[in-house]
Amino acid sequence: MKPLISLIQFSTILPLGKPQDLESFARHSYLYPIAGYLIGGIVALAVFFIADHTIAAAIAIAGLLLLTGAHHFDGLLDLGDALMAHGDREKRIKALTDIHIGAGGVALGIAITVLLFAGLQATSTIVYALIIGEVCAKFSMAFLTAYGVPFRQGIHSYIHQFSHAYYPVLAAVLCIPLLLLPVSPMKLAGGFVMMILCPTVLLLISRRMFGGVNGDIVGASNEITRACVIVAMALI
Repeated sequence: MKPLISLIQFSTILPLGKPQDLESFARHSYLYPIAGYLIGGIVALAVFFIADHTIAAAIAIAGLLLLTGAHHFDGLLDLGDALMAHGDREKRIKALTDIHIGAGGVALGIAITVLLFAGLQATSTIVYALIIGEVCAKFSMAFLTAYGVPFRQGIHSYIHQFSHAYYPVLAAVLCIPLLLLPVSPMKLAGGFVMMILCPTVLLLISRRMFGGVNGDIVGASNEITRACVIVAMALI
């Protein structure tokens, strides 16, 4: 149970008693999707009885931000600043790791939030979309944790050192229960494609622009993948 408790403490603000050693989770980072089931399930339950999709979508996004402590959303804002920064690799890395948020971060944060809101509002299965989106988002984090070579010391480099190349395969296995949800196979297929495509594209961009990956990029992948998965499901 220690790896699971450590994972949930790392991914949420839920009070689970004495903080567990992060290494307990780091050695089992393929467990990321389990946090997705928990987070997605809690937020889905919160909006289950709300008939109006617009209100439900807004409350869902607020719930996701609050439950996760906006931890990954912060990484999204940092990535936005880095993508908009002009100059060489060092200047982009400086923008990525700067504690201040600029226009690029605000722009990317708004863009992804608007996409997520539109996707949730448009989907006919908002409860299931939340669970699927969150689980797929957590798979993307397991993917980048394993394959994203760190360009600096930090939380990502610490967790990465315990990861193995086959961990994303184990994380994908943990996504299989999503097939049991009463959702169209085509919608699920679209979500799964985005689940793999988003972290792959981010990995390629990060290698070119920053020379590797850090925790901000892994966190940003969570936010971007969630939004893209839900939008894909809404469009199919």
